[in-house]
Parts: sequence; structure tokens; C-alpha cells
Amino acid sequence: MAYDVERIREDFPILSRAVNGHPLAYLDSANTAQKPQAVVDAIAEHYLSHNANVARAMHALGAEATQAFEGARAKVASFIGAGSADEVVFTKNASEALNLAAHTLGAGLKTGDEIVVSVMEHHSNIVPWQLLCQRTGARLRWFDITDSGRLDLDKARADGLINERTKIVSLAWVSNVLGSVNPVAEVADWAHSVGAAFVVDASQGVPHLPTARPLGDLMAFTGHKLLGPTGVGVLWGRGELLEALPPFLGGGEMIEVVRMEGSTYAPPPHRFEAGTPPIAQAVGLGAAIDYLQAVGMDEIAAHERSVTEHALARLGSIEGLRVLGPTTAEDRGGAVSFTLATRDGLAIHPHDVMQFLDAQGIAVRGGHHCARPLHERLGVQSSTRMSSYLYTTTGEIDRLADALVYVRDFFGRV
Repeated sequence: MAYDVERIREDFPILSRAVNGHPLAYLDSANTAQKPQAVVDAIAEHYLSHNANVARAMHALGAEATQAFEGARAKVASFIGAGSADEVVFTKNASEALNLAAHTLGAGLKTGDEIVVSVMEHHSNIVPWQLLCQRTGARLRWFDITDSGRLDLDKARADGLINERTKIVSLAWVSNVLGSVNPVAEVADWAHSVGAAFVVDASQGVPHLPTARPLGDLMAFTGHKLLGPTGVGVLWGRGELLEALPPFLGGGEMIEVVRMEGSTYAPPPHRFEAGTPPIAQAVGLGAAIDYLQAVGMDEIAAHERSVTEHALARLGSIEGLRVLGPTTAEDRGGAVSFTLATRDGLAIHPHDVMQFLDAQGIAVRGGHHCARPLHERLGVQSSTRMSSYLYTTTGEIDRLADALVYVRDFFGRV
């Protein structure tokens, strides 16, 4: 059957609302995705009928809550092709998952060791590693990018970026600014060849691309970009690696036996889930996965590619607009960041662009998108970003392009 985006949009109540007297065109899904009614209903039903803490209460509600929570873990494992549900750790978001990775993987680092990231990373995949370097004396190094916005592997190999001193490499699967899809399998092989662990920030990948198997040794992503609620994230890890890692946070449920003289710890994944976990949020994430699988991830990816091709063509035709990153949809995600200037070259601040678009009911993001080092590398202070998902239409892209021409000409007259 043909992909029916209008039918899908009916499942998202928020998309039928008006903003400032105009139909909402939501083009900010890289920031957070909208939620289908099925996810909202699953969370409400859990709270109304099954609310209890997990793994503690030995009554019916406790058993139901535990079953739902662990059932969500199994759904996540199946969705990403994990070998076992025990390889799935629930966190509160991808940032916490990456901090967990940094604290546990980095426990034995010392002066002279090196950690490698890239200049295109989200702050959540830069700052935890910077903090780790401050604690241990390790050194942070990074991949550069090419003029087209791709990872510069040639320069990295010439510089010996990954070498015998490298202990950890952490890389985004898909850039949240450039949209570039990084060659994570190739970089993983390079990292493993020198004995380094490879971590993947998959926050912009897992929601949009079919994931036949987990990437790297540890892989982080978040629920709210995956049609799920805020407050839940995932860290997947290879089973034998998780077994070898120390706890991240201490408290209830991550223990085996506690004595005043010392404690022993539960096996993964519970070793890394101290305290009451995001129970209802995990249930909502499980419902989101059910929804995505019913639509079909291959079909979603094909639809998004078509929308991205249309967006790049429309935006690329606007005089004064510069797309940051790849200008074709090949090996590219749906986040399209750009700068805008008047016909005589006056830069228009992204916050002004964002406000003018919002006045017409078009939601985009303006700023550095938690990627300031990348913007500095590109030589721009900030940018405007549109981003699509399974419910985005080409008509919404046309509204955006027409509105951007209006914004450009308005500031040109001013």
C-alpha cells in the first residue's frame, strides 16, 4: 500500500490545531517528536489501572507494572535487534545514557589515554567526555568535517587520530545539525583495531532509520524523539561489556546485597537503574515502538527521504539561503539547517526567522542546536533548522519555503 501521510496525521491530535490563526506546520521533530494518540492512551491507561512501583510490591498492581515495564524493555530490544532484553538499560534521556557510558567506560582511564569524538557532536556527546578527561588526565581529540559536511576520514587517517593511545571513540550516527549519516561501522572497525571501545549516539538515527542490529559497543538514544514521552532514554550495551562495567549511580534496585561494610551489585541491566525507574514513560515508549512497527520503519525512512529531497530542492532554490551540510538526500537525515540573508547579503538572525515563521504557524528551531563547536567550525554564529518525521508533508515544506522568501524580502526592505 502507498504511504498515506494524511491518514497517519489523523493519529496525532496536535497536528490538527492552529497556531496564531494558521494551521500548525510542525517542522521541529529533531528537537522532539509529536505523540500519537496510542502513546498518550497507553500512559494514561497505565496510571489509571496499573500504577505501582516495579520489582518491589508483591501485589497485583506491582506485578502488572513490572510486567509492563519489562515488556517495554523487550520491545526496545526487538526494535533495535539486540540479542537480549538484558542489554537494554533505561535512563531518563540520551544525555544520561552517554554520561553513564563515560563514567563507567572511563573508570580506568589515566593520563596519556585519548578519547575521540567529532566536531559535529551534540553537546551531550562532548561534555561528558570533557568531564571524564578532567577527572582522569586523558586527552580529548576529534574528527573534523569536509566542506560538504561529512566526517573527514581521510584527514583523520592522515593524522593518526585513532591510535594505540585511543581508549574510547564516541560518534553520532546522524548529525542533528548537518543531517549527515556517519559511517559508524567503518569507524567502529577502526576503533576496535586498536582495542578502543566504540560508543554511538543514535538519538537522530533510531527514530528514523531501520536498525537491524545495535551499533558499536554501547548505543544511546532517547524516547521523546521516537514518538515516546519525555523522561525515558536507552543505553544498549554488549552483554559481556555491561557485565564488566561498574555501577553508575547507587541506590535501590541496583544492589544484590547491602551491608554496612560494603555492597554487591545486581547484574545488568538493573545494576545501572538505581531507584524508581521511568515506569510509565517506558510503557509509553513501548507503545511508540508498537506504532512505528505497525507503520513500518522501511516505509517511514522512504517517506522521510522523499520529504528531505523536496526540502533540499525548495530551500536550495532560495536566493540568500545556505544549507549547512549535504545538499542531496543520499546518506542524509531529515534535519536541514540553514542560514538566511537578504538579497544584498545582510544576515538575518535565526531567532528572527523562527519568530516570523511562528507567526505563520510554522514551528522550526533557531540557535546552535546544542552544537556550538560545529557552528564555530562552519563559521556561523547560529542557524535555523527544519526537521521532518513520518507525519511531515511536502505541503508543509512548501509553506516553509514561501514563508522564508517573505522573511528574506521583509528584512531586505527594512
